[in-house]
Amino acid sequence: MRAAIQVGRLPALLTVVAGVLLVVLPGSAGLVLHVYALAIAAIALVHLVRAVRTAHPVGRASPFDAALRRPTRRDERLPELERVEREVSLGMATAFDLHYRLRPPLRRIAGELLAARRGIDLDGSPEAARDALGDETWELVRADREPPRNRYGAGLALGTLHRVVTSLEAL
Repeated sequence: MRAAIQVGRLPALLTVVAGVLLVVLPGSAGLVLHVYALAIAAIALVHLVRAVRTAHPVGRASPFDAALRRPTRRDERLPELERVEREVSLGMATAFDLHYRLRPPLRRIAGELLAARRGIDLDGSPEAARDALGDETWELVRADREPPRNRYGAGLALGTLHRVVTSLEAL
């Protein structure tokens, strides 16, 4: 009942206003009736749209539409990959980070690859490891490598890093 009263208030008010205008402006009766009809039609259209939206809410996709939509891919970076990228960036920046951040994982990788693919112990057979790795990589991963005297000295050059990685991949 309240909904019917609420819906009927504005059209009733428009009817009263139209009646008053017809009495006050008898020469403009055609215009008043056209405006009145337009206003009533607009109100009816608003209520019709509300009824349709209530019956069929927006936002629910059909199963067909849901099947067509590709799942969104979340671009999450692996924490391990981020850590390795950070170590490489820092190792290329300063000698300190090269020695204490980048060298240990390179040493571990070299040791594991030498043991698994060549049967060579990195620390137990330094000459065989040096021959397998090459001088440049060996100088970086050998156990008795001295820490840098200048912490802020140059790190590993990109070309050198490329050659070290290539020598490790060649194992």
